[in-house]
Amino acid sequence: MRFPAFPTIVRTFFTLSSYSARVSAQAPHKALHPTARGTVYKSMPTIPFLSSFFSSSSSDKMSYPVQKSNDEWQAVLNKEQFRVLREKGTEAPFAGKYDKHLPEEGVYTCAGCEAPLYKANHKFKSGCGWPAYFDSIPGAVTRHTDSTFGMARTEIVCSNCGGHLGHVFKGEGYATPTDERHCVNSISLNFSKDDKAAEGAKSESKA
Repeated sequence: MRFPAFPTIVRTFFTLSSYSARVSAQAPHKALHPTARGTVYKSMPTIPFLSSFFSSSSSDKMSYPVQKSNDEWQAVLNKEQFRVLREKGTEAPFAGKYDKHLPEEGVYTCAGCEAPLYKANHKFKSGCGWPAYFDSIPGAVTRHTDSTFGMARTEIVCSNCGGHLGHVFKGEGYATPTDERHCVNSISLNFSKDDKAAEGAKSESKA
């Protein structure tokens, strides 16, 4: 789904998402307290705030080469990186540092484990508000079924650590070789001008 004609609506949805409450497993009754602080913790790049109510992804059941506890991830990620990469959050549209980033060469890597994910020549201007790629480095990205809010979508995660990247959409009519749009959070990425980081990657994994 494209958003260039609706930037104000998208920003409004994201603002509302910041008030979605996280229910504590240790003290669920606290979620009913009128002063409980609201936090969004699930991603839905198309309509970000809705996914905090209902979410289910097969990626939660997968195992990845890089395994760390939440405490270990929090020690190496900042608060926003942890929210997006490990809690499947989403960043504000049109705000990420790589949204309008269009280098001629280089590679985008996972902000959690530095595994190479996308080459610069995979990126294209979609106007959706998040970095968009028509393909990934072979083997770098794993796809999962995401039934958030009762909708069947395809979540994409880092194949090395399972970090949440975003979602992939197909058949939107973009003039790209694959007619796919990998809608990725900037906060999930780092960028290197050295393409050598992408060498030796395996075939793309799909689940």
